[in-house]
Amino acid sequence: MKLLHRHIFANVALTCLASVGLFAFVLMIGNALRDLLGYVLAGQLELLTFLRLIGLLVPFVISYALPMGVLTGVLLVLGRMSSDREITAIRASGVSVAGISAPIFFFALLGTGLSLLVNFQFMPAARTAYQQELAAAVRKNPLSFIVPKTFIRDFPGIVIYAGEKRGENTLLDFWIWEIDGQGRVKRFARAQSGRLIYDEEGNKLRLTVFNAQVEVRNERDLEDFVSESPQDPSMERATFDLPLDRVTGSRTVRTKLKWLTFAQLMSEWERLGRTDPQVPAEERARQRMKVQIVIQEKASMAFSVLSFALLAIPLGIKVSRKETSANLGLALALAMAYYFSTVVVGWFDNKPDLRPDLLMWMPNIVFQALGIWMFRKVDRQ
Repeated sequence: MKLLHRHIFANVALTCLASVGLFAFVLMIGNALRDLLGYVLAGQLELLTFLRLIGLLVPFVISYALPMGVLTGVLLVLGRMSSDREITAIRASGVSVAGISAPIFFFALLGTGLSLLVNFQFMPAARTAYQQELAAAVRKNPLSFIVPKTFIRDFPGIVIYAGEKRGENTLLDFWIWEIDGQGRVKRFARAQSGRLIYDEEGNKLRLTVFNAQVEVRNERDLEDFVSESPQDPSMERATFDLPLDRVTGSRTVRTKLKWLTFAQLMSEWERLGRTDPQVPAEERARQRMKVQIVIQEKASMAFSVLSFALLAIPLGIKVSRKETSANLGLALALAMAYYFSTVVVGWFDNKPDLRPDLLMWMPNIVFQALGIWMFRKVDRQ
């Protein structure tokens, strides 16, 4: 019996670790392309900084890859064993489905403990360090935001375009549009040349344009505009301030609730529970509920490892497929259903009367109930 358990545990552990690595790699590539590709192409990130940022992504992606990896690994191993009639032979020797599942449950419990540690400690610390490192790296070379022959839309309310860039701060054939909240142009300027300077104290770019031709739209009717002559002395030189807080982050990175460790979340929860005359009780209750949702979401995400394993055991035995693609597709479908349900629950974060913090456990309850029902059904066969 011990030999059988060691055999199953070793196979499940190796396959699950490989699956976790695969999902982590895919998620890491996706996050890197989304967050870092633009900075890399603009030359704002050095190689060592880029590699450090990739390393800091690992705890973040592991928090999602671990449950999916366990689900996929168990499906692959039991699907292969069932297809090769190993499960049939083991059960014919008198071993129940519970006996076959014991090493898998033990591995799932280890995965749950690791996931709790990652979600409440390693991931928040790494995520905060990632944002701080990225903001600091980008601020080292802020002038590289202006890429020639590219529409720059990173600055709030402004779109800019430069036909040519000479040196680090001289721009030729410069265009700038000031837009409103609905994306309509309020003012447009085109200049023969411009000069870009970084204001470190204000964390902003100061753009000075020369010989600018300006079109100012009528505030009542933005389709109507008047052109101001480029010979107007006031337009021979104009200055625009482009704040970088939205692009690089402010000097102090604003920490989100999901980036707080367990100790920090509990401290915030206790702070919001104390009476504060400057904050209405209703607002404090709403903010406290958001903290509770984050705590319960992290905990339920960790226990999803156990839920996925419980559901994967009867599915792996029952499906009896040897093909990797079929099991992988089934695992992805189940994982997406779970994560979508947690997103749906998150929509009720502003309705504390519905207790969205406790609703975060509903996907786990559903998956575990379904897993137990299928487990008992398979065990009776």
